[in-house]
Amino acid sequence: MSDTEIRALITLIEDPDEGVYGQVRERIVSLGDHVVPVLERAWEYDDHGDLFRNRIEDILQTIHLGSVTDRLKAWKESGGEDLLEGALIISRYRYPDMDEHKVKARLASIRQDIWLELNDHLTAFEKVRVFNHIFFQVHGFKGNKRNYHAPQNSYINEVLDTRTGNPLSLAIIYQVLAEDLGLPLRGVNLPNHFVLAYLDEDSIGGADSGQQGEENVLFYVNAFSQGDILGRNEINEFLGKLKIEPRASFYTPCTNMDIIRRQLNNLANSYAKLGDGERSEDLERLRDLLGRNEDLG
Repeated sequence: MSDTEIRALITLIEDPDEGVYGQVRERIVSLGDHVVPVLERAWEYDDHGDLFRNRIEDILQTIHLGSVTDRLKAWKESGGEDLLEGALIISRYRYPDMDEHKVKARLASIRQDIWLELNDHLTAFEKVRVFNHIFFQVHGFKGNKRNYHAPQNSYINEVLDTRTGNPLSLAIIYQVLAEDLGLPLRGVNLPNHFVLAYLDEDSIGGADSGQQGEENVLFYVNAFSQGDILGRNEINEFLGKLKIEPRASFYTPCTNMDIIRRQLNNLANSYAKLGDGERSEDLERLRDLLGRNEDLG
């Protein structure tokens, strides 16, 4: 369909007959991303009143959500091995015009700074201390304790801009950088918190190490607390304070699919707390595309 035909179709958006509008809406949505620039120009330059603009905004959001949904499905079907790709898809939900190349360039810059200070003669503890110094002291990343539940804490592009995030988003960036540097750090799904496990390097079998057992974990790293190193005892104390019985999944790495599922769950809860039921429901549907996980929290 040409731009001229699309513009003719768009003129029918303000038709007062809901039946006519329903058919027009369905047809425009079926055109997908191709129609977005034309819709955006019509919203900006065509003076047809509030009904026209509100309906265009609704159509744009529907097209955009469909695009995010399709990309997330494809990520899942590919095995979810690329954690950064999964996180970028989620950021696309809120920031459709996000420059992914800019995000990757920022990560590459941080990675380079860490890489320059690492060498093969360092122990696992020493490598994490170097990583922590560059990540937290030089680049200034920190946990957002003042506004913990704000949605922006969950979008990695926002976290890279503000250098503040929640336990999960900081851990995602930490893990993505660690993987690029060849450091065996993988996420661990604790209830009400999220940490990273540093694995025995000889036990790593692939990018998505959800099958690693606790016997392969050397120690844990808390990205929300400036990279504090934890042992099993600290995990036990944390669970004890929550009055939660220990289970194997609280000590062993989870999959990238688990991480992105939890990210979506966190965002759904954040928007629910703000009273934004529409976004909360969108994110719950995206989360459920990846399956359910009883350990979410």
